[in-house]
Amino acid sequence: FDVTHSLQIPGGRSDSAGGRRQAVSELMLAGMSQGIGGLFLESHPNPAEAKCDGPCALPLDQLEAFLKQAKAMDDLVKGFQPLDVK
Repeated sequence: FDVTHSLQIPGGRSDSAGGRRQAVSELMLAGMSQGIGGLFLESHPNPAEAKCDGPCALPLDQLEAFLKQAKAMDDLVKGFQPLDVK
């Protein structure tokens, strides 16, 4: 699941795409709640200075906490027994 590119706003800035970085955690949790098998995301030490995709990139200093949340949600969701709905 491509978390950060899903937050892009094409044409959001005059010379490049914009983005909604502030929603990265919520979108990751929504994806993980569906039992996805992997995440893709972009991170940068200073997203405001990134050459591309800065508006949707996760600040590097928040990556560890982000991944801990992702792992916790993955463990929770994959720990449920499947329902046999007929």
